[in-house]
Amino acid sequence: MKSFLIDRYAKGGALRLGESPVPELKDNDVMVEIHAAGVNPLDSKIRDGEFKLILPYRLPLVLGNDVAGTVVRVGAKVRQFKPGDEVYARPAQDRIGTFAEYIAMDEADVAMKPNNLTMEEAASIPLVALTAWQALVERANVQKGQKVLIYAGSGGVGVIAIQLAKHLGAYVATTTSTANIALVKDLGADVVVDYKKDDFEKVLQGYDVVLNSLGKDTLEKSLGVLKPGGKLISISGPPDPDFARQNGSGWLLQQVMRLLSSGIRRKSKRLAISYSFLFMTANGGQLGKITSLIEAGDISPVMDRVFPFARTNEALDYVETGRAKGKVVVAVK
Repeated sequence: MKSFLIDRYAKGGALRLGESPVPELKDNDVMVEIHAAGVNPLDSKIRDGEFKLILPYRLPLVLGNDVAGTVVRVGAKVRQFKPGDEVYARPAQDRIGTFAEYIAMDEADVAMKPNNLTMEEAASIPLVALTAWQALVERANVQKGQKVLIYAGSGGVGVIAIQLAKHLGAYVATTTSTANIALVKDLGADVVVDYKKDDFEKVLQGYDVVLNSLGKDTLEKSLGVLKPGGKLISISGPPDPDFARQNGSGWLLQQVMRLLSSGIRRKSKRLAISYSFLFMTANGGQLGKITSLIEAGDISPVMDRVFPFARTNEALDYVETGRAKGKVVVAVK
């Protein structure tokens, strides 16, 4: 099958269009013919080798972490899906490979595609929506009336997280550039900080939850926005010891992650704030709940551009500019 692969880790390197074998179908797997694949900053980070210590992939590797498509075969023990079903998913981190014509995934990681979305729209959802769900619902347990700050509100995670936080009844603040203020307000943001004009830490305070997707400086400034008992959840690091244990990292790597996060954990503890690092995981059950919200009109996809499969490298380059509003998708079929 045609696929976009990397043969070695290389910062900024192009993916190679080549032939790779159709994945093996295990007893609990569904084989999906891929119609569309979401493009994420995670794809670039894997290509650049940023995760090679915590995600030891075997090369050559087919990239891609979001998929929408049609089930064509099912394993002997599959009960939830049948050939012809339209589905979407974020594959498990050790079974990625959606920049291709087919992918095999455990049925537990897959959900039925929302019936009101196109394949391209559906492919834009899984990774970012699961990230938002696992941060705001599972980790933060956001309650009605709580104040939530979501950085980069016009980005892939931001556009979904704002909508989910509003659905949960939160008062939502976000940061964005002047050009995207109208977009994030339309998504439901109550307070918008133009990061080109204002410092968020000077205008926001007393927040219950901060979802951080930016760098170290923003992470530390977040502590001044949160009230005692608040939760600082970061999807851009630094990894903490809990993540290292969940990821099955060895003792040495656990100590490295403990050291990397010691500064922010110490400062958080002093202010009675909890810090945690979130690396989202595949979860078809949670994605099914997100499907219900999409079909009810509570969450809508925000798409910037759709690229043809042959231009997957261009799509990745565009995502790396950081200027995309919402998600970028590759149409495979």
